[in-house]
Amino acid sequence: MRFLRQYRLWVFTAFLFVAGTAAAQYYELPEDEERTNRIHFQLINNLMVIPMEVNGASLNFILDSGVSKPILFNISDQDSIELRDVSKITIRGLGNGEPVDALRSLGNTFRINSLKNLNQELYVVLNKEMNFSSSLGIPVHGIIGYDLFRDFVVEINYNRQFIRFHDPQTYQSKNRKDEVTLPLTVTKNKAFLHGSVVVDSQGEIPVKLLMDTGSSDALWLFPDAEKGLSIPEKHYEDYLGKGLSGTIYGKRTKIRQVRLGDFILNDAKTAFPDMESFKLATNLGDRNGSAGGELLKRFNMIVNYPGQQITLSKNALFDKPFQFNLAGIELEHAGIRYIAERIAHSNGFVQKDESTYSSVQIMVGSQTRLSLVPEIVVSAIRAGSPAEEVGLREGDVILAVNGKPVHRYKLQEVLEMINYKKGKNIRLLIERYNQDLLFSFVLRDLFE
Repeated sequence: MRFLRQYRLWVFTAFLFVAGTAAAQYYELPEDEERTNRIHFQLINNLMVIPMEVNGASLNFILDSGVSKPILFNISDQDSIELRDVSKITIRGLGNGEPVDALRSLGNTFRINSLKNLNQELYVVLNKEMNFSSSLGIPVHGIIGYDLFRDFVVEINYNRQFIRFHDPQTYQSKNRKDEVTLPLTVTKNKAFLHGSVVVDSQGEIPVKLLMDTGSSDALWLFPDAEKGLSIPEKHYEDYLGKGLSGTIYGKRTKIRQVRLGDFILNDAKTAFPDMESFKLATNLGDRNGSAGGELLKRFNMIVNYPGQQITLSKNALFDKPFQFNLAGIELEHAGIRYIAERIAHSNGFVQKDESTYSSVQIMVGSQTRLSLVPEIVVSAIRAGSPAEEVGLREGDVILAVNGKPVHRYKLQEVLEMINYKKGKNIRLLIERYNQDLLFSFVLRDLFE
């Protein structure tokens, strides 16, 4: 059976098994600056992507509250980065595969705007399959989490897509209206939220959830019949994510509600992962699951690890319905292609056309433009999905969705065109073996 990589639900949380400890390392703000620092992030597939300088190299990192130390996993031939004090190690993470080889590097300089750490420990995963850039549509080189959250009070505004780092010694809360402050338990470099869920018809069940900004999924619950966390009758098998030690499968469903403080989210998208993927996790304790990016992005928040509390307020995303992949199709960038377009006027020079998602465009003659664009292909199809039923295949190159050429859109925009509106008729123009084919299907509710 084939499974879809649902919404590219990356799960970066890693458990690092290494010998020895590194010297103390902290992020600092310059003394002559205002004691806060604000950065813009890109919100892609519910993940926060932030710019980070590592030993002078400009890279992109996912801000992942579930990871202990920074991990690099996509260093290509085009990237040049100096690593210091390097040794070989083995690391383990979620998934049912084997531990992976990695490098451990000490004494690195990390900088984000004026924040800097001159003695940062990091890990480099050597497995080339750990490359998520093709599925996110932009270069992503690694993940970083605990070290930033540890040293600051972190203000995350999902609505306006910025993060502000506050000095915990001088930070003063503003006690805004309609916000709720909850306890945040920080244990072994990880933060846990306390809330409750209603799975089916029974009452509220208290749950302890890992705060996991590095997962693009909404809510994971660990099956526990004794506690009342049983898998609802209406569900389907799905690919849930990719950990450092392999793939993670489970049951995709939705539950009646999830509550955090006074905030209630109804019909919450939920997955019950197969616990075999957690066999390497020896520290689950009383944890009942995870709260990921699709749930967390509905709040603006003040995350205070030093004070062990989190302040939540609803934002404009709060009432948005949870997104299910109704088509059962996954797309990713797979190389590049040239496209030729007829134009009305030309000045004969290389130029940029904002209607085309391309940085390279060449004028040929007076009426033809060649553009170098990412090639978008079908990378996986869920068994029994509308896309599979009409005959779409992995490897098909997507050319247009409902008559709209896909080269004019970002990868995530193309996914939204295809997947998210029940009852919508989808027409995909694809290329297969140098032949153009047209497929049509209707998006349907997965639980009806």
